[in-house]
Amino acid sequence: MSPTSSSRRALAAGAIAVVAALVSVVVPTGTASAATGTREAAIAQARANVTRNAGVFGFGAGQDLVVKDVVLDADGTQHVRFDRTYQGLPVVGGDLVVHQDARGRLKDSSRAAAHDAAVTSTVPKVPAQAGAANAIAAAPGVQDATSTPELVVWAADGTPRLAWRTTVEGSGEHGQPAGKVVVTDATTGEQIETYDAEHQAAGTGHSEYTGDITIDTTAQSGGYTLKDPVRGHVTKDANNVAASALKATSGTPFTSTTNVWGDGKKFSTDRSTAAVDAHANTAWTFDYYKNTFGRNGIKNDGKGATVFVHVGTNWDNAQWSDSCFCMMTGDGDGSTDPEQVDLDTMGHEMTHGVTSATANLRYSGESGGLNESTSDIFGTMVEWYANNPVDTGDYLFSDQSTPPWLRRFDKPSLDGRSADCWSSSVGKLDVHNSSGVGNHWFYLASEGSGSKTINGFTYNSPTCNNSTVTGIGNQKIAKIWYRALTVYMTSTTNYKGARTASLSAAKDLYGLNSTEYKAVAAAWSGVNVN
Repeated sequence: MSPTSSSRRALAAGAIAVVAALVSVVVPTGTASAATGTREAAIAQARANVTRNAGVFGFGAGQDLVVKDVVLDADGTQHVRFDRTYQGLPVVGGDLVVHQDARGRLKDSSRAAAHDAAVTSTVPKVPAQAGAANAIAAAPGVQDATSTPELVVWAADGTPRLAWRTTVEGSGEHGQPAGKVVVTDATTGEQIETYDAEHQAAGTGHSEYTGDITIDTTAQSGGYTLKDPVRGHVTKDANNVAASALKATSGTPFTSTTNVWGDGKKFSTDRSTAAVDAHANTAWTFDYYKNTFGRNGIKNDGKGATVFVHVGTNWDNAQWSDSCFCMMTGDGDGSTDPEQVDLDTMGHEMTHGVTSATANLRYSGESGGLNESTSDIFGTMVEWYANNPVDTGDYLFSDQSTPPWLRRFDKPSLDGRSADCWSSSVGKLDVHNSSGVGNHWFYLASEGSGSKTINGFTYNSPTCNNSTVTGIGNQKIAKIWYRALTVYMTSTTNYKGARTASLSAAKDLYGLNSTEYKAVAAAWSGVNVN
């Protein structure tokens, strides 16, 4: 869908982020700075706090803590995120966050479902080979499948038991990476759950243009290449190789002798046309996270991703892959659907990487719905941030590549599949549909209930409890959601837990009795999350 690019106009910088009342600095592992000593001291104190409060954390013999992330607030408050192991085995659902003041004194904690991680035995009665074979049988849609079993303590439902977590990897119908994670009881062989191993946007994509823009490239001998020297990402031609075969080192770099790219046509024969939107939208996503939240790249380590266009044959999709740290987009169905490289789709997929690097919301049940909703929310916010005159900000997800839209926020059920309101059965829906509850909450908290026209489009958002909700703007709600994701949520957070996490974030940023805190609460009640 990408347009002609020229060097005459600058990539829109987007709106300058509103400075929140509380600013956080996320310090990635290995950062050499003055904050390193503070970070290490915070980790050491957090470990001591867990040990001293073992009953609170369910921390006992045989357990260990593996640091994953540290957030240091401007006022000195520290938030240290740990994964947990038991006798060397990963504890699924055992992650926790230690919240402590500037002197390292325990203030509060956030825990995933597991309390006690101990199991009777770490010796499986079901052999690994049997678990692997059963996992392949449970993933019939994966072609040329291979399986990798891993022994874990599975406690995502709060009750620890020894299990095989087997990752089945292969390719789908159009050569895209496809896979399932199958969890089976290592004592009985009973299948506990199965979920997708890859985060995909299930769309069809009718590509559209984003206008003439300037993209950041790198000069080389004889011309230029699509490597962003500012953000570090590189955009490559996958040469229609199946996505399952791609690695970060795969593909062919795009080059030009003139530094002019693409022809701005749908179904273009110029292969660099799709690369223009992909390259620019990756930059906008990077800039949104950095300029709004101070996050320096997907993993907050300053490293850019690899972006592939022309992936597979007639692959009508886009997806983020943690394994190759890359974004992949296909060419559509070859006849009616061009590439999925529009702003909110690209922002959505790369946000899966941000979620994986922080709360790591499990791609199953209500946590999976929250994972998808988070990508929809921040993909949409990238679109608002870019402030592109052609692809204007809206609450219609993937409206450019899947007109009139793939999902919408004001009333998600208008797609015929998604949930407007929380119920006890929401977690049984496909994660792309259970995400509707989170998307609806985001709209209500941002814009309020009832009818409203924004950028020429009329929305009409009802509440599930017949209340009237007044919104406070999407920038404030996005800041609250980001803090909730990176500080308070864990891998097993459900919608009720998301309400608690976002209220904690709103309290941190704006105060307990603030308009913002009350708006967050009212919007959650408006989607039946109380």
